[in-house]
Amino acid sequence: MAERGGRGSGHSSLDKSITLPPDEIFRNLENAKRFAIDIGGSLTKLAYYSTVQHKVARVRSFDHSGKDIENEPLYEISVQEEITARLHFIKFENTYIETCLDFIKDHLVNTETKVIKATGGGAYKFKDLIEKKLGLKVDKEDVMTCLIKGCNFVLRNIPHEVFAYQKDSDTEFRFQTNHPNIFPYLLVNIGSGVSIVKVESEDKFEWIGGSSIGGGTFWGLGALLTKTKKFDELLQLASKGQHTNVDMLVKDVYGGAYQTLGLSGNLIASSFGKSTTADKEFSKEDMAKSLLHMISNDIGQLACLYAKLHNLDKIYFGGFFIRGHPVTMRTITYSINFFSKGEVQALFLRHEGYLGAIGAFLKGAEQDNPNQYSWGENYAGSSGLMSTSPDVYPMQRTRSGTFDMLEMDRLERPLVNLPLLKDPSTYIPDTVDLTDDAMARKYWLTCFEEALDGVAKRAAASQPDSVDAQERAEKFRQKYWNKLQTLRQQPFAYGTLTVRSLLDTREHCLNEFNFPDPYSKVKQKENGIALKCFQSVIESLDSLDWEERQFALVKGLLAGNVFDWGAKAVSDVLESEPQFGFEEAKSKLQERPWLEDSYSQWLQRLKEGPPHKCALIFADNSGIDIILGVFPFVRELLSRGTEVILACNSGPALNDVTYSESLIVTERIAAMDPVIHSALRDEKLLLVQTGSSSPCLDLSRLDQGLAVLVRERQTDLVVIEGMGRAIHTNYYAVLRCESLKLAVIKNSWLADRLGGKIFSVIFKYEVPCK
Repeated sequence: MAERGGRGSGHSSLDKSITLPPDEIFRNLENAKRFAIDIGGSLTKLAYYSTVQHKVARVRSFDHSGKDIENEPLYEISVQEEITARLHFIKFENTYIETCLDFIKDHLVNTETKVIKATGGGAYKFKDLIEKKLGLKVDKEDVMTCLIKGCNFVLRNIPHEVFAYQKDSDTEFRFQTNHPNIFPYLLVNIGSGVSIVKVESEDKFEWIGGSSIGGGTFWGLGALLTKTKKFDELLQLASKGQHTNVDMLVKDVYGGAYQTLGLSGNLIASSFGKSTTADKEFSKEDMAKSLLHMISNDIGQLACLYAKLHNLDKIYFGGFFIRGHPVTMRTITYSINFFSKGEVQALFLRHEGYLGAIGAFLKGAEQDNPNQYSWGENYAGSSGLMSTSPDVYPMQRTRSGTFDMLEMDRLERPLVNLPLLKDPSTYIPDTVDLTDDAMARKYWLTCFEEALDGVAKRAAASQPDSVDAQERAEKFRQKYWNKLQTLRQQPFAYGTLTVRSLLDTREHCLNEFNFPDPYSKVKQKENGIALKCFQSVIESLDSLDWEERQFALVKGLLAGNVFDWGAKAVSDVLESEPQFGFEEAKSKLQERPWLEDSYSQWLQRLKEGPPHKCALIFADNSGIDIILGVFPFVRELLSRGTEVILACNSGPALNDVTYSESLIVTERIAAMDPVIHSALRDEKLLLVQTGSSSPCLDLSRLDQGLAVLVRERQTDLVVIEGMGRAIHTNYYAVLRCESLKLAVIKNSWLADRLGGKIFSVIFKYEVPCK
């Protein structure tokens, strides 16, 4: 949310926000179709579904019959309008609910419903106001049912949703890998009281316990003790307090640790125990901290006992008592760890504040069956998790305290795990966690900042006939720059920070300003040039003896991977040396000693082992990479009797080849090469889409159709090529079948860190342990 004016301007930040264009906060409100609302004691969470019209790049093969195709483009590129579904979630303070409802009413145009689903304690209180302002009938839904539906939804659709809180760590949040099976789990909702629910499946859950001592207790007793009426101010007092001034510790009773029972001397023996003996006034801060510890320890012990009773090791905490406050997360975490002896982990959710609103929305959208789709967080339209430290980026914290936003886009097809992952529950796509690695984080953020002007320039140049392309490119530049600055201060804003998330955020921002494929013309040109060289490359390969040909094929794969416009070292060469081609790329390669060991194992496998049944190949770049690098390799596998599944991106990212482009390229190659032609005809070569629009690769979120095909064809070899797919991601991925990971390191900093030089190669042949 952009804030106008200085901090001391005298107007509330919401008033300033509410005068912004609707696409700043209530984005795409004019196309909203369905609403839900969750009103708590202090915050309102609004959810709505909208249809979003945005531009997509399409390619279509020309009819070249009877024409001289030498000087004709390979295919036609068009930019078309497409309508997709998006979920919007907005959180704001109840104080401004009337102002917000007025704003929504003024911009509401195309809503299809006459009902708004409502949940939360305030649903009854504000029922008449909502119906009057919006003209929609309020249909109330059960609070706990909505919370659980919302929790299931975020656990299933947002990979970096869950985190553990670490008190004295450089990284406040330790994000967890999503398990493919999210059930069962314990949900502890801490509102006025405490509700503990065991969730066994999508529709099976039961309330198993609770306590009347919860957030309301802390608020009420805190107000009596400190004369502080506001919940957040009470927590702020607690964050500054020292509970040992008020609480009686074990060492205060026994003079030290109680060794017989194994109790530390610093353990609380009696909450507020010193207030009965000390003849002095205690500070508000110390009393608030003591009270917080007392209630958190009570909740933690209760939750731990229920988890043990039901054999559960995952406890998710939510409710207004949590709300991302460091002091509550810290005390809850300590309590769970203490009482479970480290066997149970306290877990928190990045979007826990939205669970009720998400669940209420899902209840109202059951006829559309939203769970049949996969959804993805849109980084361009989401606020991200704010810092828990009041000293970190205070301006951002102030804004987020007033307005938070989450947007999720509906994906075309369901996404699932690659069936060949050895253990999906432990699979981590990314090689380096930039949240942890401060040096790497600083380098990559600077790298993306320095590349930004060039990306904006190329985006504008990709639409020469658009009168507002330059203006939109500048808006993209500003938005992505702001995201990078937020990530410098709050690297955990969108989950674990990685090179992949930086690339994906950039792609989201490009799409936000209708630049669906800035490299479309570059890819079109390079595909055309590479196709003209295909036959001569094949003739050269066929002239070699078997062993020489295997090495030439691998070298060709690696040389093709040099042509990556996302790497500055390469784009500088391609822009300054237009004649730079396949042979020049081969001469750039720096073969490392350990390449030879891995390659010799691969060669021995080809010599002595039977042909693979089916190879799954994840392609990388357009042009020379796929046509002169990948396809000759594919052709060799087919000649050995191996079926091939060639997987390409569903949507554009940098100069990566897309599924629709691969169809046209393959058709042209088949017209020149009988091996490819017969393989296509006999369905020995199959082209599929990955379900991704990223320069990297997450093997836990792949198109369901691809996963089905992998099983049906009994795939026993996976080939992953490219720096984004095989180095930034999946370098450590463990599969249940043989795999090849190939890439050229096109970044000097990364090469130096790995102990090599720029244009060093990665050739990693792995065989699963038996």
